[in-house]
Amino acid sequence: MTDRPTNILLITSDQHHYSALGVDNPKISTPALDRLAREGLNLRRAYCPNPTCTPTRASMITGQYPSVHGAWSLGTKLAEDMPTPFVGDLLGQGGYATSLIGKAHFQPLATAPDQTSIECQPTMRELDFWRDFHGPWYGFEHVETARMHADEAHAGQHYAIWMEEQGFTEWRDHFQNWPADDRHKPQKWKWTLPERYHYSVWTAERTVARIEQAAAAGKPFFCWSSFHDPHPPYLAPEPWDTMYDPADMELGTLSPGELDRMPPHFGLTQRRDADWSHWRESQYWNHGMQFHPVDPETMRKNIAVYYGMVSLMDREIGRILGCLDRLGLADNTLVVFTTDHGHYLGQHGLTAKGPFHYEDGIRVPFLVRGPGVPQGGRPTSLLSLVDLAPTFLAAAGQPVPGFMQGVSQLDVWQGRAGRARDSVIVEHHHQPTRLNLRTYIDDRYKLSIYRDEEWGELFDLATDPGERCNRWSDPAYAEIKAALMHRFLNAELQREPMRYPRIAGA
Repeated sequence: MTDRPTNILLITSDQHHYSALGVDNPKISTPALDRLAREGLNLRRAYCPNPTCTPTRASMITGQYPSVHGAWSLGTKLAEDMPTPFVGDLLGQGGYATSLIGKAHFQPLATAPDQTSIECQPTMRELDFWRDFHGPWYGFEHVETARMHADEAHAGQHYAIWMEEQGFTEWRDHFQNWPADDRHKPQKWKWTLPERYHYSVWTAERTVARIEQAAAAGKPFFCWSSFHDPHPPYLAPEPWDTMYDPADMELGTLSPGELDRMPPHFGLTQRRDADWSHWRESQYWNHGMQFHPVDPETMRKNIAVYYGMVSLMDREIGRILGCLDRLGLADNTLVVFTTDHGHYLGQHGLTAKGPFHYEDGIRVPFLVRGPGVPQGGRPTSLLSLVDLAPTFLAAAGQPVPGFMQGVSQLDVWQGRAGRARDSVIVEHHHQPTRLNLRTYIDDRYKLSIYRDEEWGELFDLATDPGERCNRWSDPAYAEIKAALMHRFLNAELQREPMRYPRIAGA
């Protein structure tokens, strides 16, 4: 240990099911992440504040819920001139070198009349712009970013500059908007470029460079290393695309009678002829409002390649951890690994993501290693990703400002407290559509309330961990439901101090 402030390294994946870690699942190999779990904690009940990218990513750097920071949906923009500072701003004021490497997704792919975005076309492919742009941006003094996944046409930005530096100048022909131009359509499930051009390789390489630069300057660092995988499309380069046998993959299922007890939009996901017009009243695309079932053979292959994407990313994470070892920084660096939200691989008949608050979509993998963190623990205390910003500030020895709605988890991570919160809240705002819901989760129960609707969801996670039986209308759970409603209201009042100020003496 040294007297220097604790370095902070946040490593994230994208759309990562909580079970897709080797330490929890023998069907997948993730030695680097398993090492983090072995040398630190594997937190079993971490949740995202919203099951889509932009809202949760914005919560990570603001310490606020999407309903407060304003980026409440895909297609919305996190304001660059927020009235409150980002966590990177505060750490930077404390002497930290702050950087974001990889996927950002704070801004929309398409601009609305009342907003601008640099994470949209054609700006993403204007490389002269990106050669001159490295921040400051959202509290990070240095950024190197890319917006796409796999083979998507959104490739560009700093990743494209790097590809050209590696000698691959034809990247525009590969990352095409097929099937409009299917001359460059990849083989199904195979990322056809050589592995050395992969964006996971780029993310790790540039992360290592920023850590080395901070170390050479003698500065503590806050680095967010933001990987793009295993978000679909399901594509991996050789040999990762065939690393796992589809026949070994276990499919998620929709149990008989499950839909009969669920709100109506769940049933629509299982019908090819479903009319979603009543549920799509917003200008913003509500992901998941579509037909979900995938045939078993395709789903098994999807899962196998999904695991391959995770394993390739894990190897690159190992490079970053190796950099900390080589520079002698491992003992003084708080390392957190998590993701922005979960992923459905057939569970409850669902695929990918959407306005569904099952554990598969909102519970996230979460590993932490660092100074004072005991080894090998598997805490079941609740955590929300909105807690990251206040916890990082506490780890840096800085005060947590009152505008942050998350709570510091540092005492829990370092073994001085058993829990930091009694419940978590997950939001899905999609005004003015009917799908506007909030979910309350405590140690045992999960309650989802839909605005202006009579239906809802209530699961007893102790007796029904697979969330197969919705108890919302079950008379046997009426008293429990009423108690949860009361706790939910109290939690809402406590988490939104800017809207519901405490009354003296109350």
